Amino acid sequence: MDTMIAYCGLDCSGCGIHLATLEPDPLKKQSMRRDIARICSTDYGMHLHPQDVADCDGCRSQPERMFAGCAKCEIRKCAIDRKLTSCAFCADYACGKLLKHFETDPPARTRLDALRSPG
Repeated sequence: MDTMIAYCGLDCSGCGIHLATLEPDPLKKQSMRRDIARICSTDYGMHLHPQDVADCDGCRSQPERMFAGCAKCEIRKCAIDRKLTSCAFCADYACGKLLKHFETDPPARTRLDALRSPG
């Protein structure tokens, strides 16, 4: 399984937070983090400042390099507690938490459904 696919099906490799992590130009990185903080504040009510947007290598990486929202994610915690590599392999798929997540990220469901269907 691709390690840049989050437990919930989010594609971390396309996430703005991860892309800012990879950005070598400090000015562009700061601009990206300003945009991310604005989006998190307006769309998710997180009230972040650009300096709050830390480097992130995906929710299955080490906590030292993980966005605070990912580190606190209930879906991530549940998958880890159940010793799953993905919510796609959970006996309770798709639970209420995932269904709510799919409302904001429908492609996440497509990714997890693909993992569930070997072929």
